[in-house]
Amino acid sequence: MSAPAPSPLAIVDVDPGRAPARQDEVLTGAALAFVAALHERFTPRRDELLARRAERRAETARTGTLDFLPHTAHVRDGDWQVAPAPAALEDRRVEITGPTDRKMTVNALNSGAKVWLADFEDASAPTWENVVGGQLNLIDAYERRIDFTDARGKSYALRPDAELATVVTRPRGWHLDERHLRAGGRAVPGALVDFGLYFFHNARRLLDAGKGPYFYLPKTESHLEARLWNDVFVFAQDYLGIPRGTVRATVLIETITAAYEMEEILYELREHASGLNAGRWDYLFSIVKNFRDGGAAFVLPDRNAVTMTAPFMRAYTELLVRTCHKRGAHAIGGMAAFIPNRRDQEANERALEKVRSDKDREAGDGFDGSWVAHPDLVPVARASFDAVLGERPHQKDRLREDVRVTAGDLTAIDSLDARPTYQGLVDAVQVGLRYIEAWLRGLGAVAIFGLMEDAATAEISRSQIWQWVNAGVVFPDGRTATAELVREIAADELDAVRAELGEEAFAAGRWRQAHDLLLRVALDEDYAEFLTLPAYELLP
Repeated sequence: MSAPAPSPLAIVDVDPGRAPARQDEVLTGAALAFVAALHERFTPRRDELLARRAERRAETARTGTLDFLPHTAHVRDGDWQVAPAPAALEDRRVEITGPTDRKMTVNALNSGAKVWLADFEDASAPTWENVVGGQLNLIDAYERRIDFTDARGKSYALRPDAELATVVTRPRGWHLDERHLRAGGRAVPGALVDFGLYFFHNARRLLDAGKGPYFYLPKTESHLEARLWNDVFVFAQDYLGIPRGTVRATVLIETITAAYEMEEILYELREHASGLNAGRWDYLFSIVKNFRDGGAAFVLPDRNAVTMTAPFMRAYTELLVRTCHKRGAHAIGGMAAFIPNRRDQEANERALEKVRSDKDREAGDGFDGSWVAHPDLVPVARASFDAVLGERPHQKDRLREDVRVTAGDLTAIDSLDARPTYQGLVDAVQVGLRYIEAWLRGLGAVAIFGLMEDAATAEISRSQIWQWVNAGVVFPDGRTATAELVREIAADELDAVRAELGEEAFAAGRWRQAHDLLLRVALDEDYAEFLTLPAYELLP
C-alpha cells in the first residue's frame, strides 16, 4: 500500500443514460484505484511481451520449427513441485464453462459440476454491459442475492452453498484492451480489468467462505507471460493484505508455443499454480497462426477431422498429463461442446456416445477432470471420471513416465490422413458468419448446429479459410480454395440466413457487418492476430 498513487482511471465512451445498472457498485473509487495501480505497474511489461510474441512468430516463420528452450533445461530437470491444491480445488473431475450472465451464473453454480469456469474471455463478448454486469453477477452470487426468471416464467435460485460449483474466473487474454477504462491517455488491458475488479471485490469474501480467488489464464504463449501473471498475483495479494499463495491459477495450454514451455509455465507460477488445461480449438488456431507460411506440411484438414486422437494432438495431451503430475498439478481435459437435443433422441444418443468416449479416453490417459459446455453433460463426464477415480479426488499419482514426446511430435501435422474438403470450407464460413453476428450483438457463447461455439471455434474457422486459400488447397471434388469461392459461399449463406429468419429479423441483426468482417479476417493478405481485435471496434 506504500506504492506511489496511481494515475486515476477515466471511464470513457459510455453513454450515462445507457450505463449498466448498479455500475457504481462495481466501479467504486477504491476498486478503480486498484485497477489503476495494476495498469501503471504491469501494462508496460505486457506491451513488451506482446512485442516479443511478434518477434517469436517471425522467427518461427523463418525456421519453420519450434523446440524446447535450451536455456530453461535446468527447470525441466529440476526437482520441484507446485503448491498443494486448496481443498476447494482438490477434486475437479467435471468443470462447466460459460459466460457470467445472470442465468448462466445460477445454472452453472447449480449444475453439479465441481468447478464453474466463469468466463470473461472466449464465451463472452466484451461489451461494457457484459464486463460490468458479469462482475456484479458474481458478487451477487457470493452474497446469495442472485436469482433469475426466464421468458417462460420459470424461476432459478441457488442451491445450498455446499452443493455449488467452485468458481474459477477467466479474464481476457493479454492482447485485448478495455477501451472504456483509460489512464494516462491509454486503455487498460482487459486482463487487468477483469482480474482486478474480481479480485478486489471478492478475494476477502472468498477467503471467509473457505475458498479463494481462483483463475484460468488464457492465450498464454510463454513462461515469461506466466511470470508476469505471477507478479500480478503477488502485488495484488500484498495490496489487499492477503497471504501470498492465496491465488490459484490454471493455465490453458492453447497455443503451440506454450506447449513447449509447460514445465516452465508451472515453475513461474509454482506458488500459485493449480494445473494446466488442454484447449483444443485455440491450439489449432495457434498452429495456423504460427506456421501460416509453413507450406503444405502445416495445412490442417476440416476442423472436426482433427480429433484428440490425432498423433500430434495426442502427443500434446499426453505431455500435458505427464508434466502436470510430475509437478503435482492437476491436468484438465478439453471441451465437450455438444448441446443435447431432446427432440431427436437417436441423434442425441449418438452425440452422447461420442462425449462418453472422449471423456473415457481422457480419464484413461490420466487427466484429473474435463470440461463440458452444458449442464446435461455433467453426469456423462462425471461417470467417466468416477469409473477411474472412484472416491479419489484426482490421479496425480499416475506419473505417465511411459510418455516420450519429441519437439517434432508436437507439430507433426502431416501425419494426418484427413484432408480439407469443400464441405469443410462451407462449414467454416457458416460457423464463422453466425458466430461473429451473435458476438457483435453481445453474445459470446452461441449454439450453432448442435454445438456450443465460442470465439475459439470462430478463430479456427476463419484461420482455416485463410490457410486453405493461401495454400491454394485443391479439394477432393476438384474445386480449389480461392477468395472468389469463399465470397460465393458467404453470399449464399447470407441469403440462406435471410430466408431462414425473414426480412424483419434479418434486418434487426448485424449480418452484413458479420459477413464483411469474416471476409476481412479470412481473406486479407495480412493475417489478423485475433479476429476479436477488429470485431471489438464494432461493439457498442
